[in-house]
Amino acid sequence: MNLNAIDRYAKSLIKEAGHKIRVSFFNTIDIDSKSDANDLVTNIDKEVELFFIERVKEDFPDHKIVSEEGFGDRISSLDGIVWFLDPIDGTMNFIHQKRNFAISLGIYVDGVGMLGYIYDVMADDLYHAAKDEGAYFNDERLPQLEITPLEEAVIGINASWVVPNGRVDNDKIIELVTRCRGTRSYGSAAIELAYVSSGRIDAYISMRLAPWDIAGGIVIAQEVGAMATNLQGETPHLLGTDSFIVTRPNLHKEILTNYIRLK
Repeated sequence: MNLNAIDRYAKSLIKEAGHKIRVSFFNTIDIDSKSDANDLVTNIDKEVELFFIERVKEDFPDHKIVSEEGFGDRISSLDGIVWFLDPIDGTMNFIHQKRNFAISLGIYVDGVGMLGYIYDVMADDLYHAAKDEGAYFNDERLPQLEITPLEEAVIGINASWVVPNGRVDNDKIIELVTRCRGTRSYGSAAIELAYVSSGRIDAYISMRLAPWDIAGGIVIAQEVGAMATNLQGETPHLLGTDSFIVTRPNLHKEILTNYIRLK
């Protein structure tokens, strides 16, 4: 297995897919909903996913692909080489804003994240990393994350977790957002992971994410020293949905211990 060759191949697919997405704005975009009216999917999500699957299956037939729109493989273990793909992470942003969405891709070998990519399509910015070889923003190596006190931290969190909900004690979340410097919500887990990795925000918290949302970003985040776990402090579950937190190294324990109370 030549990871360098797979890395070059994956980057070429990502850039080609990004071009397809940008061109799609000149054509009609068909919009459907999935689990609810806010869970959106477009024909472009499906076309980009099929583009990846057809190419990878042709060139690497022994690789498996787990992808959001369901055209890929169904897996019960992480054995072998698995691609975790979200063709458009942030579909609502894609539809409404035409920005703040990303292609998210993680390539794992026997459950270990080896290559990670987050491509901000409209900005043409590629965040990428290979295990133990550092993380990059385009061609610029990202530095190791420094310590930031919670009072100076900007935290990515959706406002739905600050109001009463069935997943987490929102009173503790209110304490967290009151104590930190500020909060942001970009509507794309991949973008928020990229922003933690590049130091634009200091933590990101979500109660429910799928493997394709986070697999690529975890590889990038870990290369700059970020802590990425579920809200029990465990390795994120990549065979199904799970809660998720990624932070600068000093904030992880403080946030989980003092501000997260799962129901």
